[in-house]
Amino acid sequence: MQSLDVISINLWQILISLINLLLIFFIIKKFLFKPVKKLFATRQAELDDRYASAENAEKQALVNKDAWEQKMQSAEAEAKTILQSATENAKYRGEKIVEEARTRADSILRQAEIEASLERKKAEDGIRREIVEVSGALTEKMLGREINTQDHRVLIDSFIDEIGNEDDTDR
Repeated sequence: MQSLDVISINLWQILISLINLLLIFFIIKKFLFKPVKKLFATRQAELDDRYASAENAEKQALVNKDAWEQKMQSAEAEAKTILQSATENAKYRGEKIVEEARTRADSILRQAEIEASLERKKAEDGIRREIVEVSGALTEKMLGREINTQDHRVLIDSFIDEIGNEDDTDR
C-alpha cells in the first residue's frame, strides 16, 4: 500500500497551501498591487492634468486669436481713417494752393494792367509834350513870330482832346 500514500490527500497540507496562497496574495496585494495601482492613478492624474492644460492652452489661443483679429480689424479701420483724413487734408491743401495761385495771378494781372495804364498815360503825356513842342516850333516858324506858350498849349490840348474823343467814340 505504498502507492496509496503517494496519492493520498492530506487535508492539512491543502489547508497550509491555501493559507500560503492567501498570505502570498495579501502580501502581493499589500506590497505590489496597491503601489502599482497608486502609480497608475498618479500617471492617469498627470495625463488628465496635461490634457486639461492643453485644452486650456487651446482655449487661450482661440481667445488670443479673436483678440488679435479684433485688433487687426480696429487697426485696419484706423489706417483707413488716417488714410481718408490724409487724403482730405491733401485735397484741402491742393485747393488752397490753387486758390493762392489764382489770387496771385489775379494780383499780377491787376498790377500789369495798372502798370500798362500808367505807361500809356506817360506815353500819352510824352507824346502831348512832343506835339506841343513840335507844333509850337512849327507854328513859330510858320508865323514867323513867337506866340505865347500858354496860348499855344491851350490850343494844342483842346485839339488833342478832340482827337482823343473821336478815338473813344470809334471804339
